[in-house]
Amino acid sequence: MNAFETLDWNALSPSADGMDLAPLQAAAPQVQGAAYAVRESAQRLNEIEIDNLLPQVSQPLVDAREKLSALQGDLDTAADTAKLAPSMLGADTPRRYLLLMQNNAESRATGGIPGALAVLKVDKGSLSLESQTSATALGSFTPPVDIGDEQRTIYSARVGKFMQDVNLTPDFPTTASTAQLMWERSTGERLDGVLSLDPVALAFILDATGPVPITDPTIREIGRSLPSELTGKNVVQTLLSDAYAKIEEPKFQDVYFAGAAKEIFGALSSGKTDPKKLMDALTKGVEERRILLWSASADEQSTIAHHSLGGLISGSAISPAQFGVYFNDGTGAKMDYWMKRSVEVIRDCTRDGYREVAIKVTSTNTAPTDAATSLPAYVTGNGAYGVPAGTVQTNVVAYGPVQSNVDTVVKDREKIPFAAQRHNQRAVGTTTIRLAPGESSTLEFNFGHIVQGSQPELVVTPTTQLVKDVIRDTTAASCE
Repeated sequence: MNAFETLDWNALSPSADGMDLAPLQAAAPQVQGAAYAVRESAQRLNEIEIDNLLPQVSQPLVDAREKLSALQGDLDTAADTAKLAPSMLGADTPRRYLLLMQNNAESRATGGIPGALAVLKVDKGSLSLESQTSATALGSFTPPVDIGDEQRTIYSARVGKFMQDVNLTPDFPTTASTAQLMWERSTGERLDGVLSLDPVALAFILDATGPVPITDPTIREIGRSLPSELTGKNVVQTLLSDAYAKIEEPKFQDVYFAGAAKEIFGALSSGKTDPKKLMDALTKGVEERRILLWSASADEQSTIAHHSLGGLISGSAISPAQFGVYFNDGTGAKMDYWMKRSVEVIRDCTRDGYREVAIKVTSTNTAPTDAATSLPAYVTGNGAYGVPAGTVQTNVVAYGPVQSNVDTVVKDREKIPFAAQRHNQRAVGTTTIRLAPGESSTLEFNFGHIVQGSQPELVVTPTTQLVKDVIRDTTAASCE
C-alpha cells in the first residue's frame, strides 16, 4: 500500500513530455516482494488438509484461500508490470516496436489482416509513430520465414511468406517474431518488439481520449467523404466499412488507415487523457485480446508469456481446459465486417473416464442481398479467388486442450470431413464454410479424450463484435 500511494498516476499517463517512470522503478522491488509473500502464503494455506477440521476453522480457512488467490493474481500482474513497464517504455533507452494494425474486415486468427504497419517509438513514455507503410509494400519473402512443421502443416508456408498472413496462426509469438524478421529483412532494421491492436481497441481508446480530429491535410483529402473527427462510436465503421466505400484506391485505403492511427496516437500522447479512463480502455483491449505484445528480449518475453497480453496458445497463461475458435478469411476480401458469429459450449459430459466437450460455432452473413453489386468490388473480392461476390468463405479452426482429440465435426446437423492436426500437443480441427448474403451455418466441434477437470474456457478471434456478444453462456445438453 505504501508503494501504491507513492505513485502519481497522472504522471504515469502519456504526455508530450513523456511519463515520470522513476517512481514506478523505485516501487518495483516492494511490489515484487509483496507478490512473493502472498504467493508463498497462499501455497502454505492450500497445503492444509481441511477434511477433518471443524467448520469453525475450515470455513475461515477456505475464505482466506479464496481471498489470497484473488489477490495473488492481481499482485503478480502488478509486479510484472512494475518490472517490465519502465524499460519497455524507454526509461533507460528509447524503444522501437513494429505496430501491426489488424483489420477485422478481413479476418485472421488473432483479429484481422495486418494491412497497415508503423514503427512505434517510445522514449521515456513519449509515443510517436514512424516509418508507416503497408503489408503489401513489403512483398513476398523467399525463402519463407520458418515457422516450424506443425504450424506450416496447419496454416501453410504463407505465414512466413507474406506479412498479410503472419497471423493466420493464433499463436502471437509466432506472428510477432515472424513479422519482426520480415521487417528486418525488408528494411535492415531490427526492432525491440511487436505491438498489435485493432479498430475496436482504438474505439476503446477514443472513448478515453474523446473525439480526435483529422488534422493531416493528406489524410483529410483522402478521406474527404469520411467524418472529420474520429470517435469511439464511428471509428470501427469508418475504418472497416466506409473507407472502402468512399476511397476507391486500395493503396489510399491503407494510407488513410495508418494516418487515422497516427492521429489517435497523437491524441494519446497529448497528456489530456484521464488516466483511469485510459487504463480501463487498455485493460478492456487486453481482456478481449485486441491488444497483444511481444518482446525481442527473451527475459522480457518470458514474463509477458505469463499473461493473456502475450497471446500464446500454450503455457502458464492458458487455462488447462481452454478451447479456442479462430477465423481466417478465405474470400480474399473485406467481407468479415458483415459477419456475425457466436461460440458456446453446448455439451460437457463424461464417458469411460474421459470428458467430452462440444463447441458450437454459429456464423451469419448479414451483408445486403445485393452485396455483389451494391458493395465495392474490393470489399466483395469480385470473385477473384473463386468465391462469388457477396459470399463469405471462412476457414474455422478449433483448438481443444492438451492431449485431447477432435472426434467429429458436424455442420448443420450432418457430419463432415475435416482436417485434424496438433499444435503444441493441443488438438486442432479445421473446416471451411461458405455463406451467401442472409445465410447462416452452425458447426459443432466434438472433442474427446479430455483429461482436464477444470471449467471450460472459450477464446475466440476478436471480430467487429464485442467478445461478450460472441461467447455465449454454456447451454446444458443431454449427455445420452
